[in-house]
Amino acid sequence: MNITLNGNSRAVGAKATVTTLVSQVTGRALASNGHAADGQRLGVAIARNSELVPRSHWHSTALAEGDEIELLTAIQGG
Repeated sequence: MNITLNGNSRAVGAKATVTTLVSQVTGRALASNGHAADGQRLGVAIARNSELVPRSHWHSTALAEGDEIELLTAIQGG
């Protein structure tokens, strides 16, 4: 299945969820609550088709053909 991630086309598995995608992009394992399994901060927010997906819903939010996903990362700076 194909989605758009931050403006770029990306293929994902047929049963992919937001959790699956975030784990693939960040290279980190995630718990079902959306937090990093290693206990460290993840610093990521997700919008699916212009709507924020709460971290608590990442595991249950299935991706669909043509979804437009924005993955935002927090950065420090001034």
